[in-house]
This record gives sequence, C-alpha cells and structure tokens, in this order.
Amino acid sequence: MVKYYALAVTTKYWRPKTSYLYEIGEALKKRVKNGDFVVVSEKAISTAAGNIIDENKIIPTVNSKFLAVFWMKFMWGYFLGVICHFGHRLLFRLREYPIEMGSRHKQVALWRGGLLQALMFGSEGGIDGSNLPYAYVSLPLNDAQQVAEQIRQQIQSKLNKRVTVIVVDTDKTYTFRNFHFTPRPKAMKGIHSNGGVVSYVVGKSVKLRRRSTPLAVAGCPLDAETALTIANVADRARGPGAGATVWDMAARFNVSPTEVSWNMLSEINHKPIVIVRREGAFTRQQNSEN
Repeated sequence: MVKYYALAVTTKYWRPKTSYLYEIGEALKKRVKNGDFVVVSEKAISTAAGNIIDENKIIPTVNSKFLAVFWMKFMWGYFLGVICHFGHRLLFRLREYPIEMGSRHKQVALWRGGLLQALMFGSEGGIDGSNLPYAYVSLPLNDAQQVAEQIRQQIQSKLNKRVTVIVVDTDKTYTFRNFHFTPRPKAMKGIHSNGGVVSYVVGKSVKLRRRSTPLAVAGCPLDAETALTIANVADRARGPGAGATVWDMAARFNVSPTEVSWNMLSEINHKPIVIVRREGAFTRQQNSEN
C-alpha cells in the first residue's frame, strides 16, 4: 500500500485580484520537489480570480423563497437532515435558516446550478460562502483543467520542478466499491457528477466512504481512486480554514455570517496549497512548518 505525506503551505489570504500563479510559485520555493503532487483549493483560486458573487445584490423569486422557508427549515431541518445523520447543532441551524439571506442564496443556486443543486442544504453546485466575507459566495471554476495546467507550467518554468497539479473542492465524492459519485458538477474523469441532492442524500444516508473531490489533474495521468486518495490526504493536512461552514466561520469571529470582513479572514492562517509526496518523509524543517 502506497503511503503519502503532506505539507500544508501557509500563505496570505487570497483576496480578489491576487495573482495566485505568482503566490503559488513563491510559496513553493525550496519546498517542492520533482514528482510531488501539488494540491490547490478551487475556492481559493475562484476568490483570487474574482469568481465570486455578492448575494446582497440578488433579488429572490417566489421559488427561492419557498426553498428557504419550507425546504430548508422543514425538509432538511426535520427529515432529510435526520436521514443524513446531521448533528443536533446543524439541525438546529437548519430549522432557524435565515429567510431573507437564504432566499438570495437559493436564487443564485437556481441560476447557477439548477433545481437538483438548489435542493442541496449547502455548497449547491459548488457555490460556497465559507471563508468569504459579508454576503459573498465563490462560484465553481468553469475551466479547472486549464487552471491546473497553468499552475503546473508556472511551477515548471519558475522553479524548474516537474509536478502533478490537482485542483480540488472540499465537497465530497462518495465511493461504493469501485464506483465514485459526487453531488457537485464537473468532477474529474472517473467520478460521476451532477446528481445533486439525490447523490448527496444517498451517500450520506448509507454512510458511504467520502473524500474531497478532485476536479482536474495536470502533469501525469491519475485514476480517480488515486486522485481521491491524494485529495483526502491534502484535505486533512489543510484543515477547515476559518470554518467548515458559514455558521462555523461566523461563530469563530462572534458575528453574524454577513458581518465577517476581509480583515477578519486575513488574520487566519490560510493553507490553499498542499504538497503531497509518495512515501519518504519531509525534512524536519518542512514538518515544523506544517
């Protein structure tokens, strides 16, 4: 069985207009080696690229209000959440789901992901508000493969290192035997996607194995199982950042979800990049930086 070792690399918080290619090159100096896997967060890339939406500017429709009032509060809070083994705190939060802010969020989900995605309780269609301030949410990358290749080329040209780059999302992929599926759209080849709420409920309710979702691989071909294993190793090394959910993030700063600021998030250690290496160990210096 192949063993992997991971080093999560701390960087400044990537705000919009941050040159993530430059930041990745600088962060990996004297750390990355030939043959390494460089795992990069899709959300961090989307934020840096300005691929975000201010939901305060969204006008909800009747459909999105229905999803916020009935579907989230009652279906998820009392039925689907129980089936999916949610904890008491999350069930309580769903039962108190904010109608106004939630309606705007569901409107974005309907526009961007469609109904099966909007029926999710969070991360609808890869849309995510955690680790973002105010009412901003990040959108999924439309060109994850191209981005992964650009990052690989940057590392090769600036650092003269040949690596494999994997762009990942913390939304989970579920595995049944050799079959991999995820609720979010546009996963890498070998992972079945676009099932939306159906995939999520099936995966969570029967407690299938779940791992972060690799979206694109550049550098060397990887089968889905290997990419999922590496993504999972990287996710554990990276941690949740400011919080796994919008509610957790807000609780950390003791404010409401829409009161979290850019400056607050900049105070947190962010680890958008993880170096994963087969077998062998990192040096003591690298381990002390993890």
